[in-house]
Amino acid sequence: MATEDPAKITAQLVELRVEHRDLDEAIARLAVDRDADELTLKRLKKRKLRIKDMIIALESRLIPDLDA
Repeated sequence: MATEDPAKITAQLVELRVEHRDLDEAIARLAVDRDADELTLKRLKKRKLRIKDMIIALESRLIPDLDA
């Protein structure tokens, strides 16, 4: 398996973390708005969870494989 460029993975992580934080803020704003669209709120929450999963996957790719 070819080794991946850690700099590219780190750059992707930064972008995903920023998007995750932005979604968190948007969700918080919508949660206090009684007129907010529930479907939009659910979609944002699902997107935030997918991004979190992507972050975890990328972080695990940065951990070197150690043959025991």
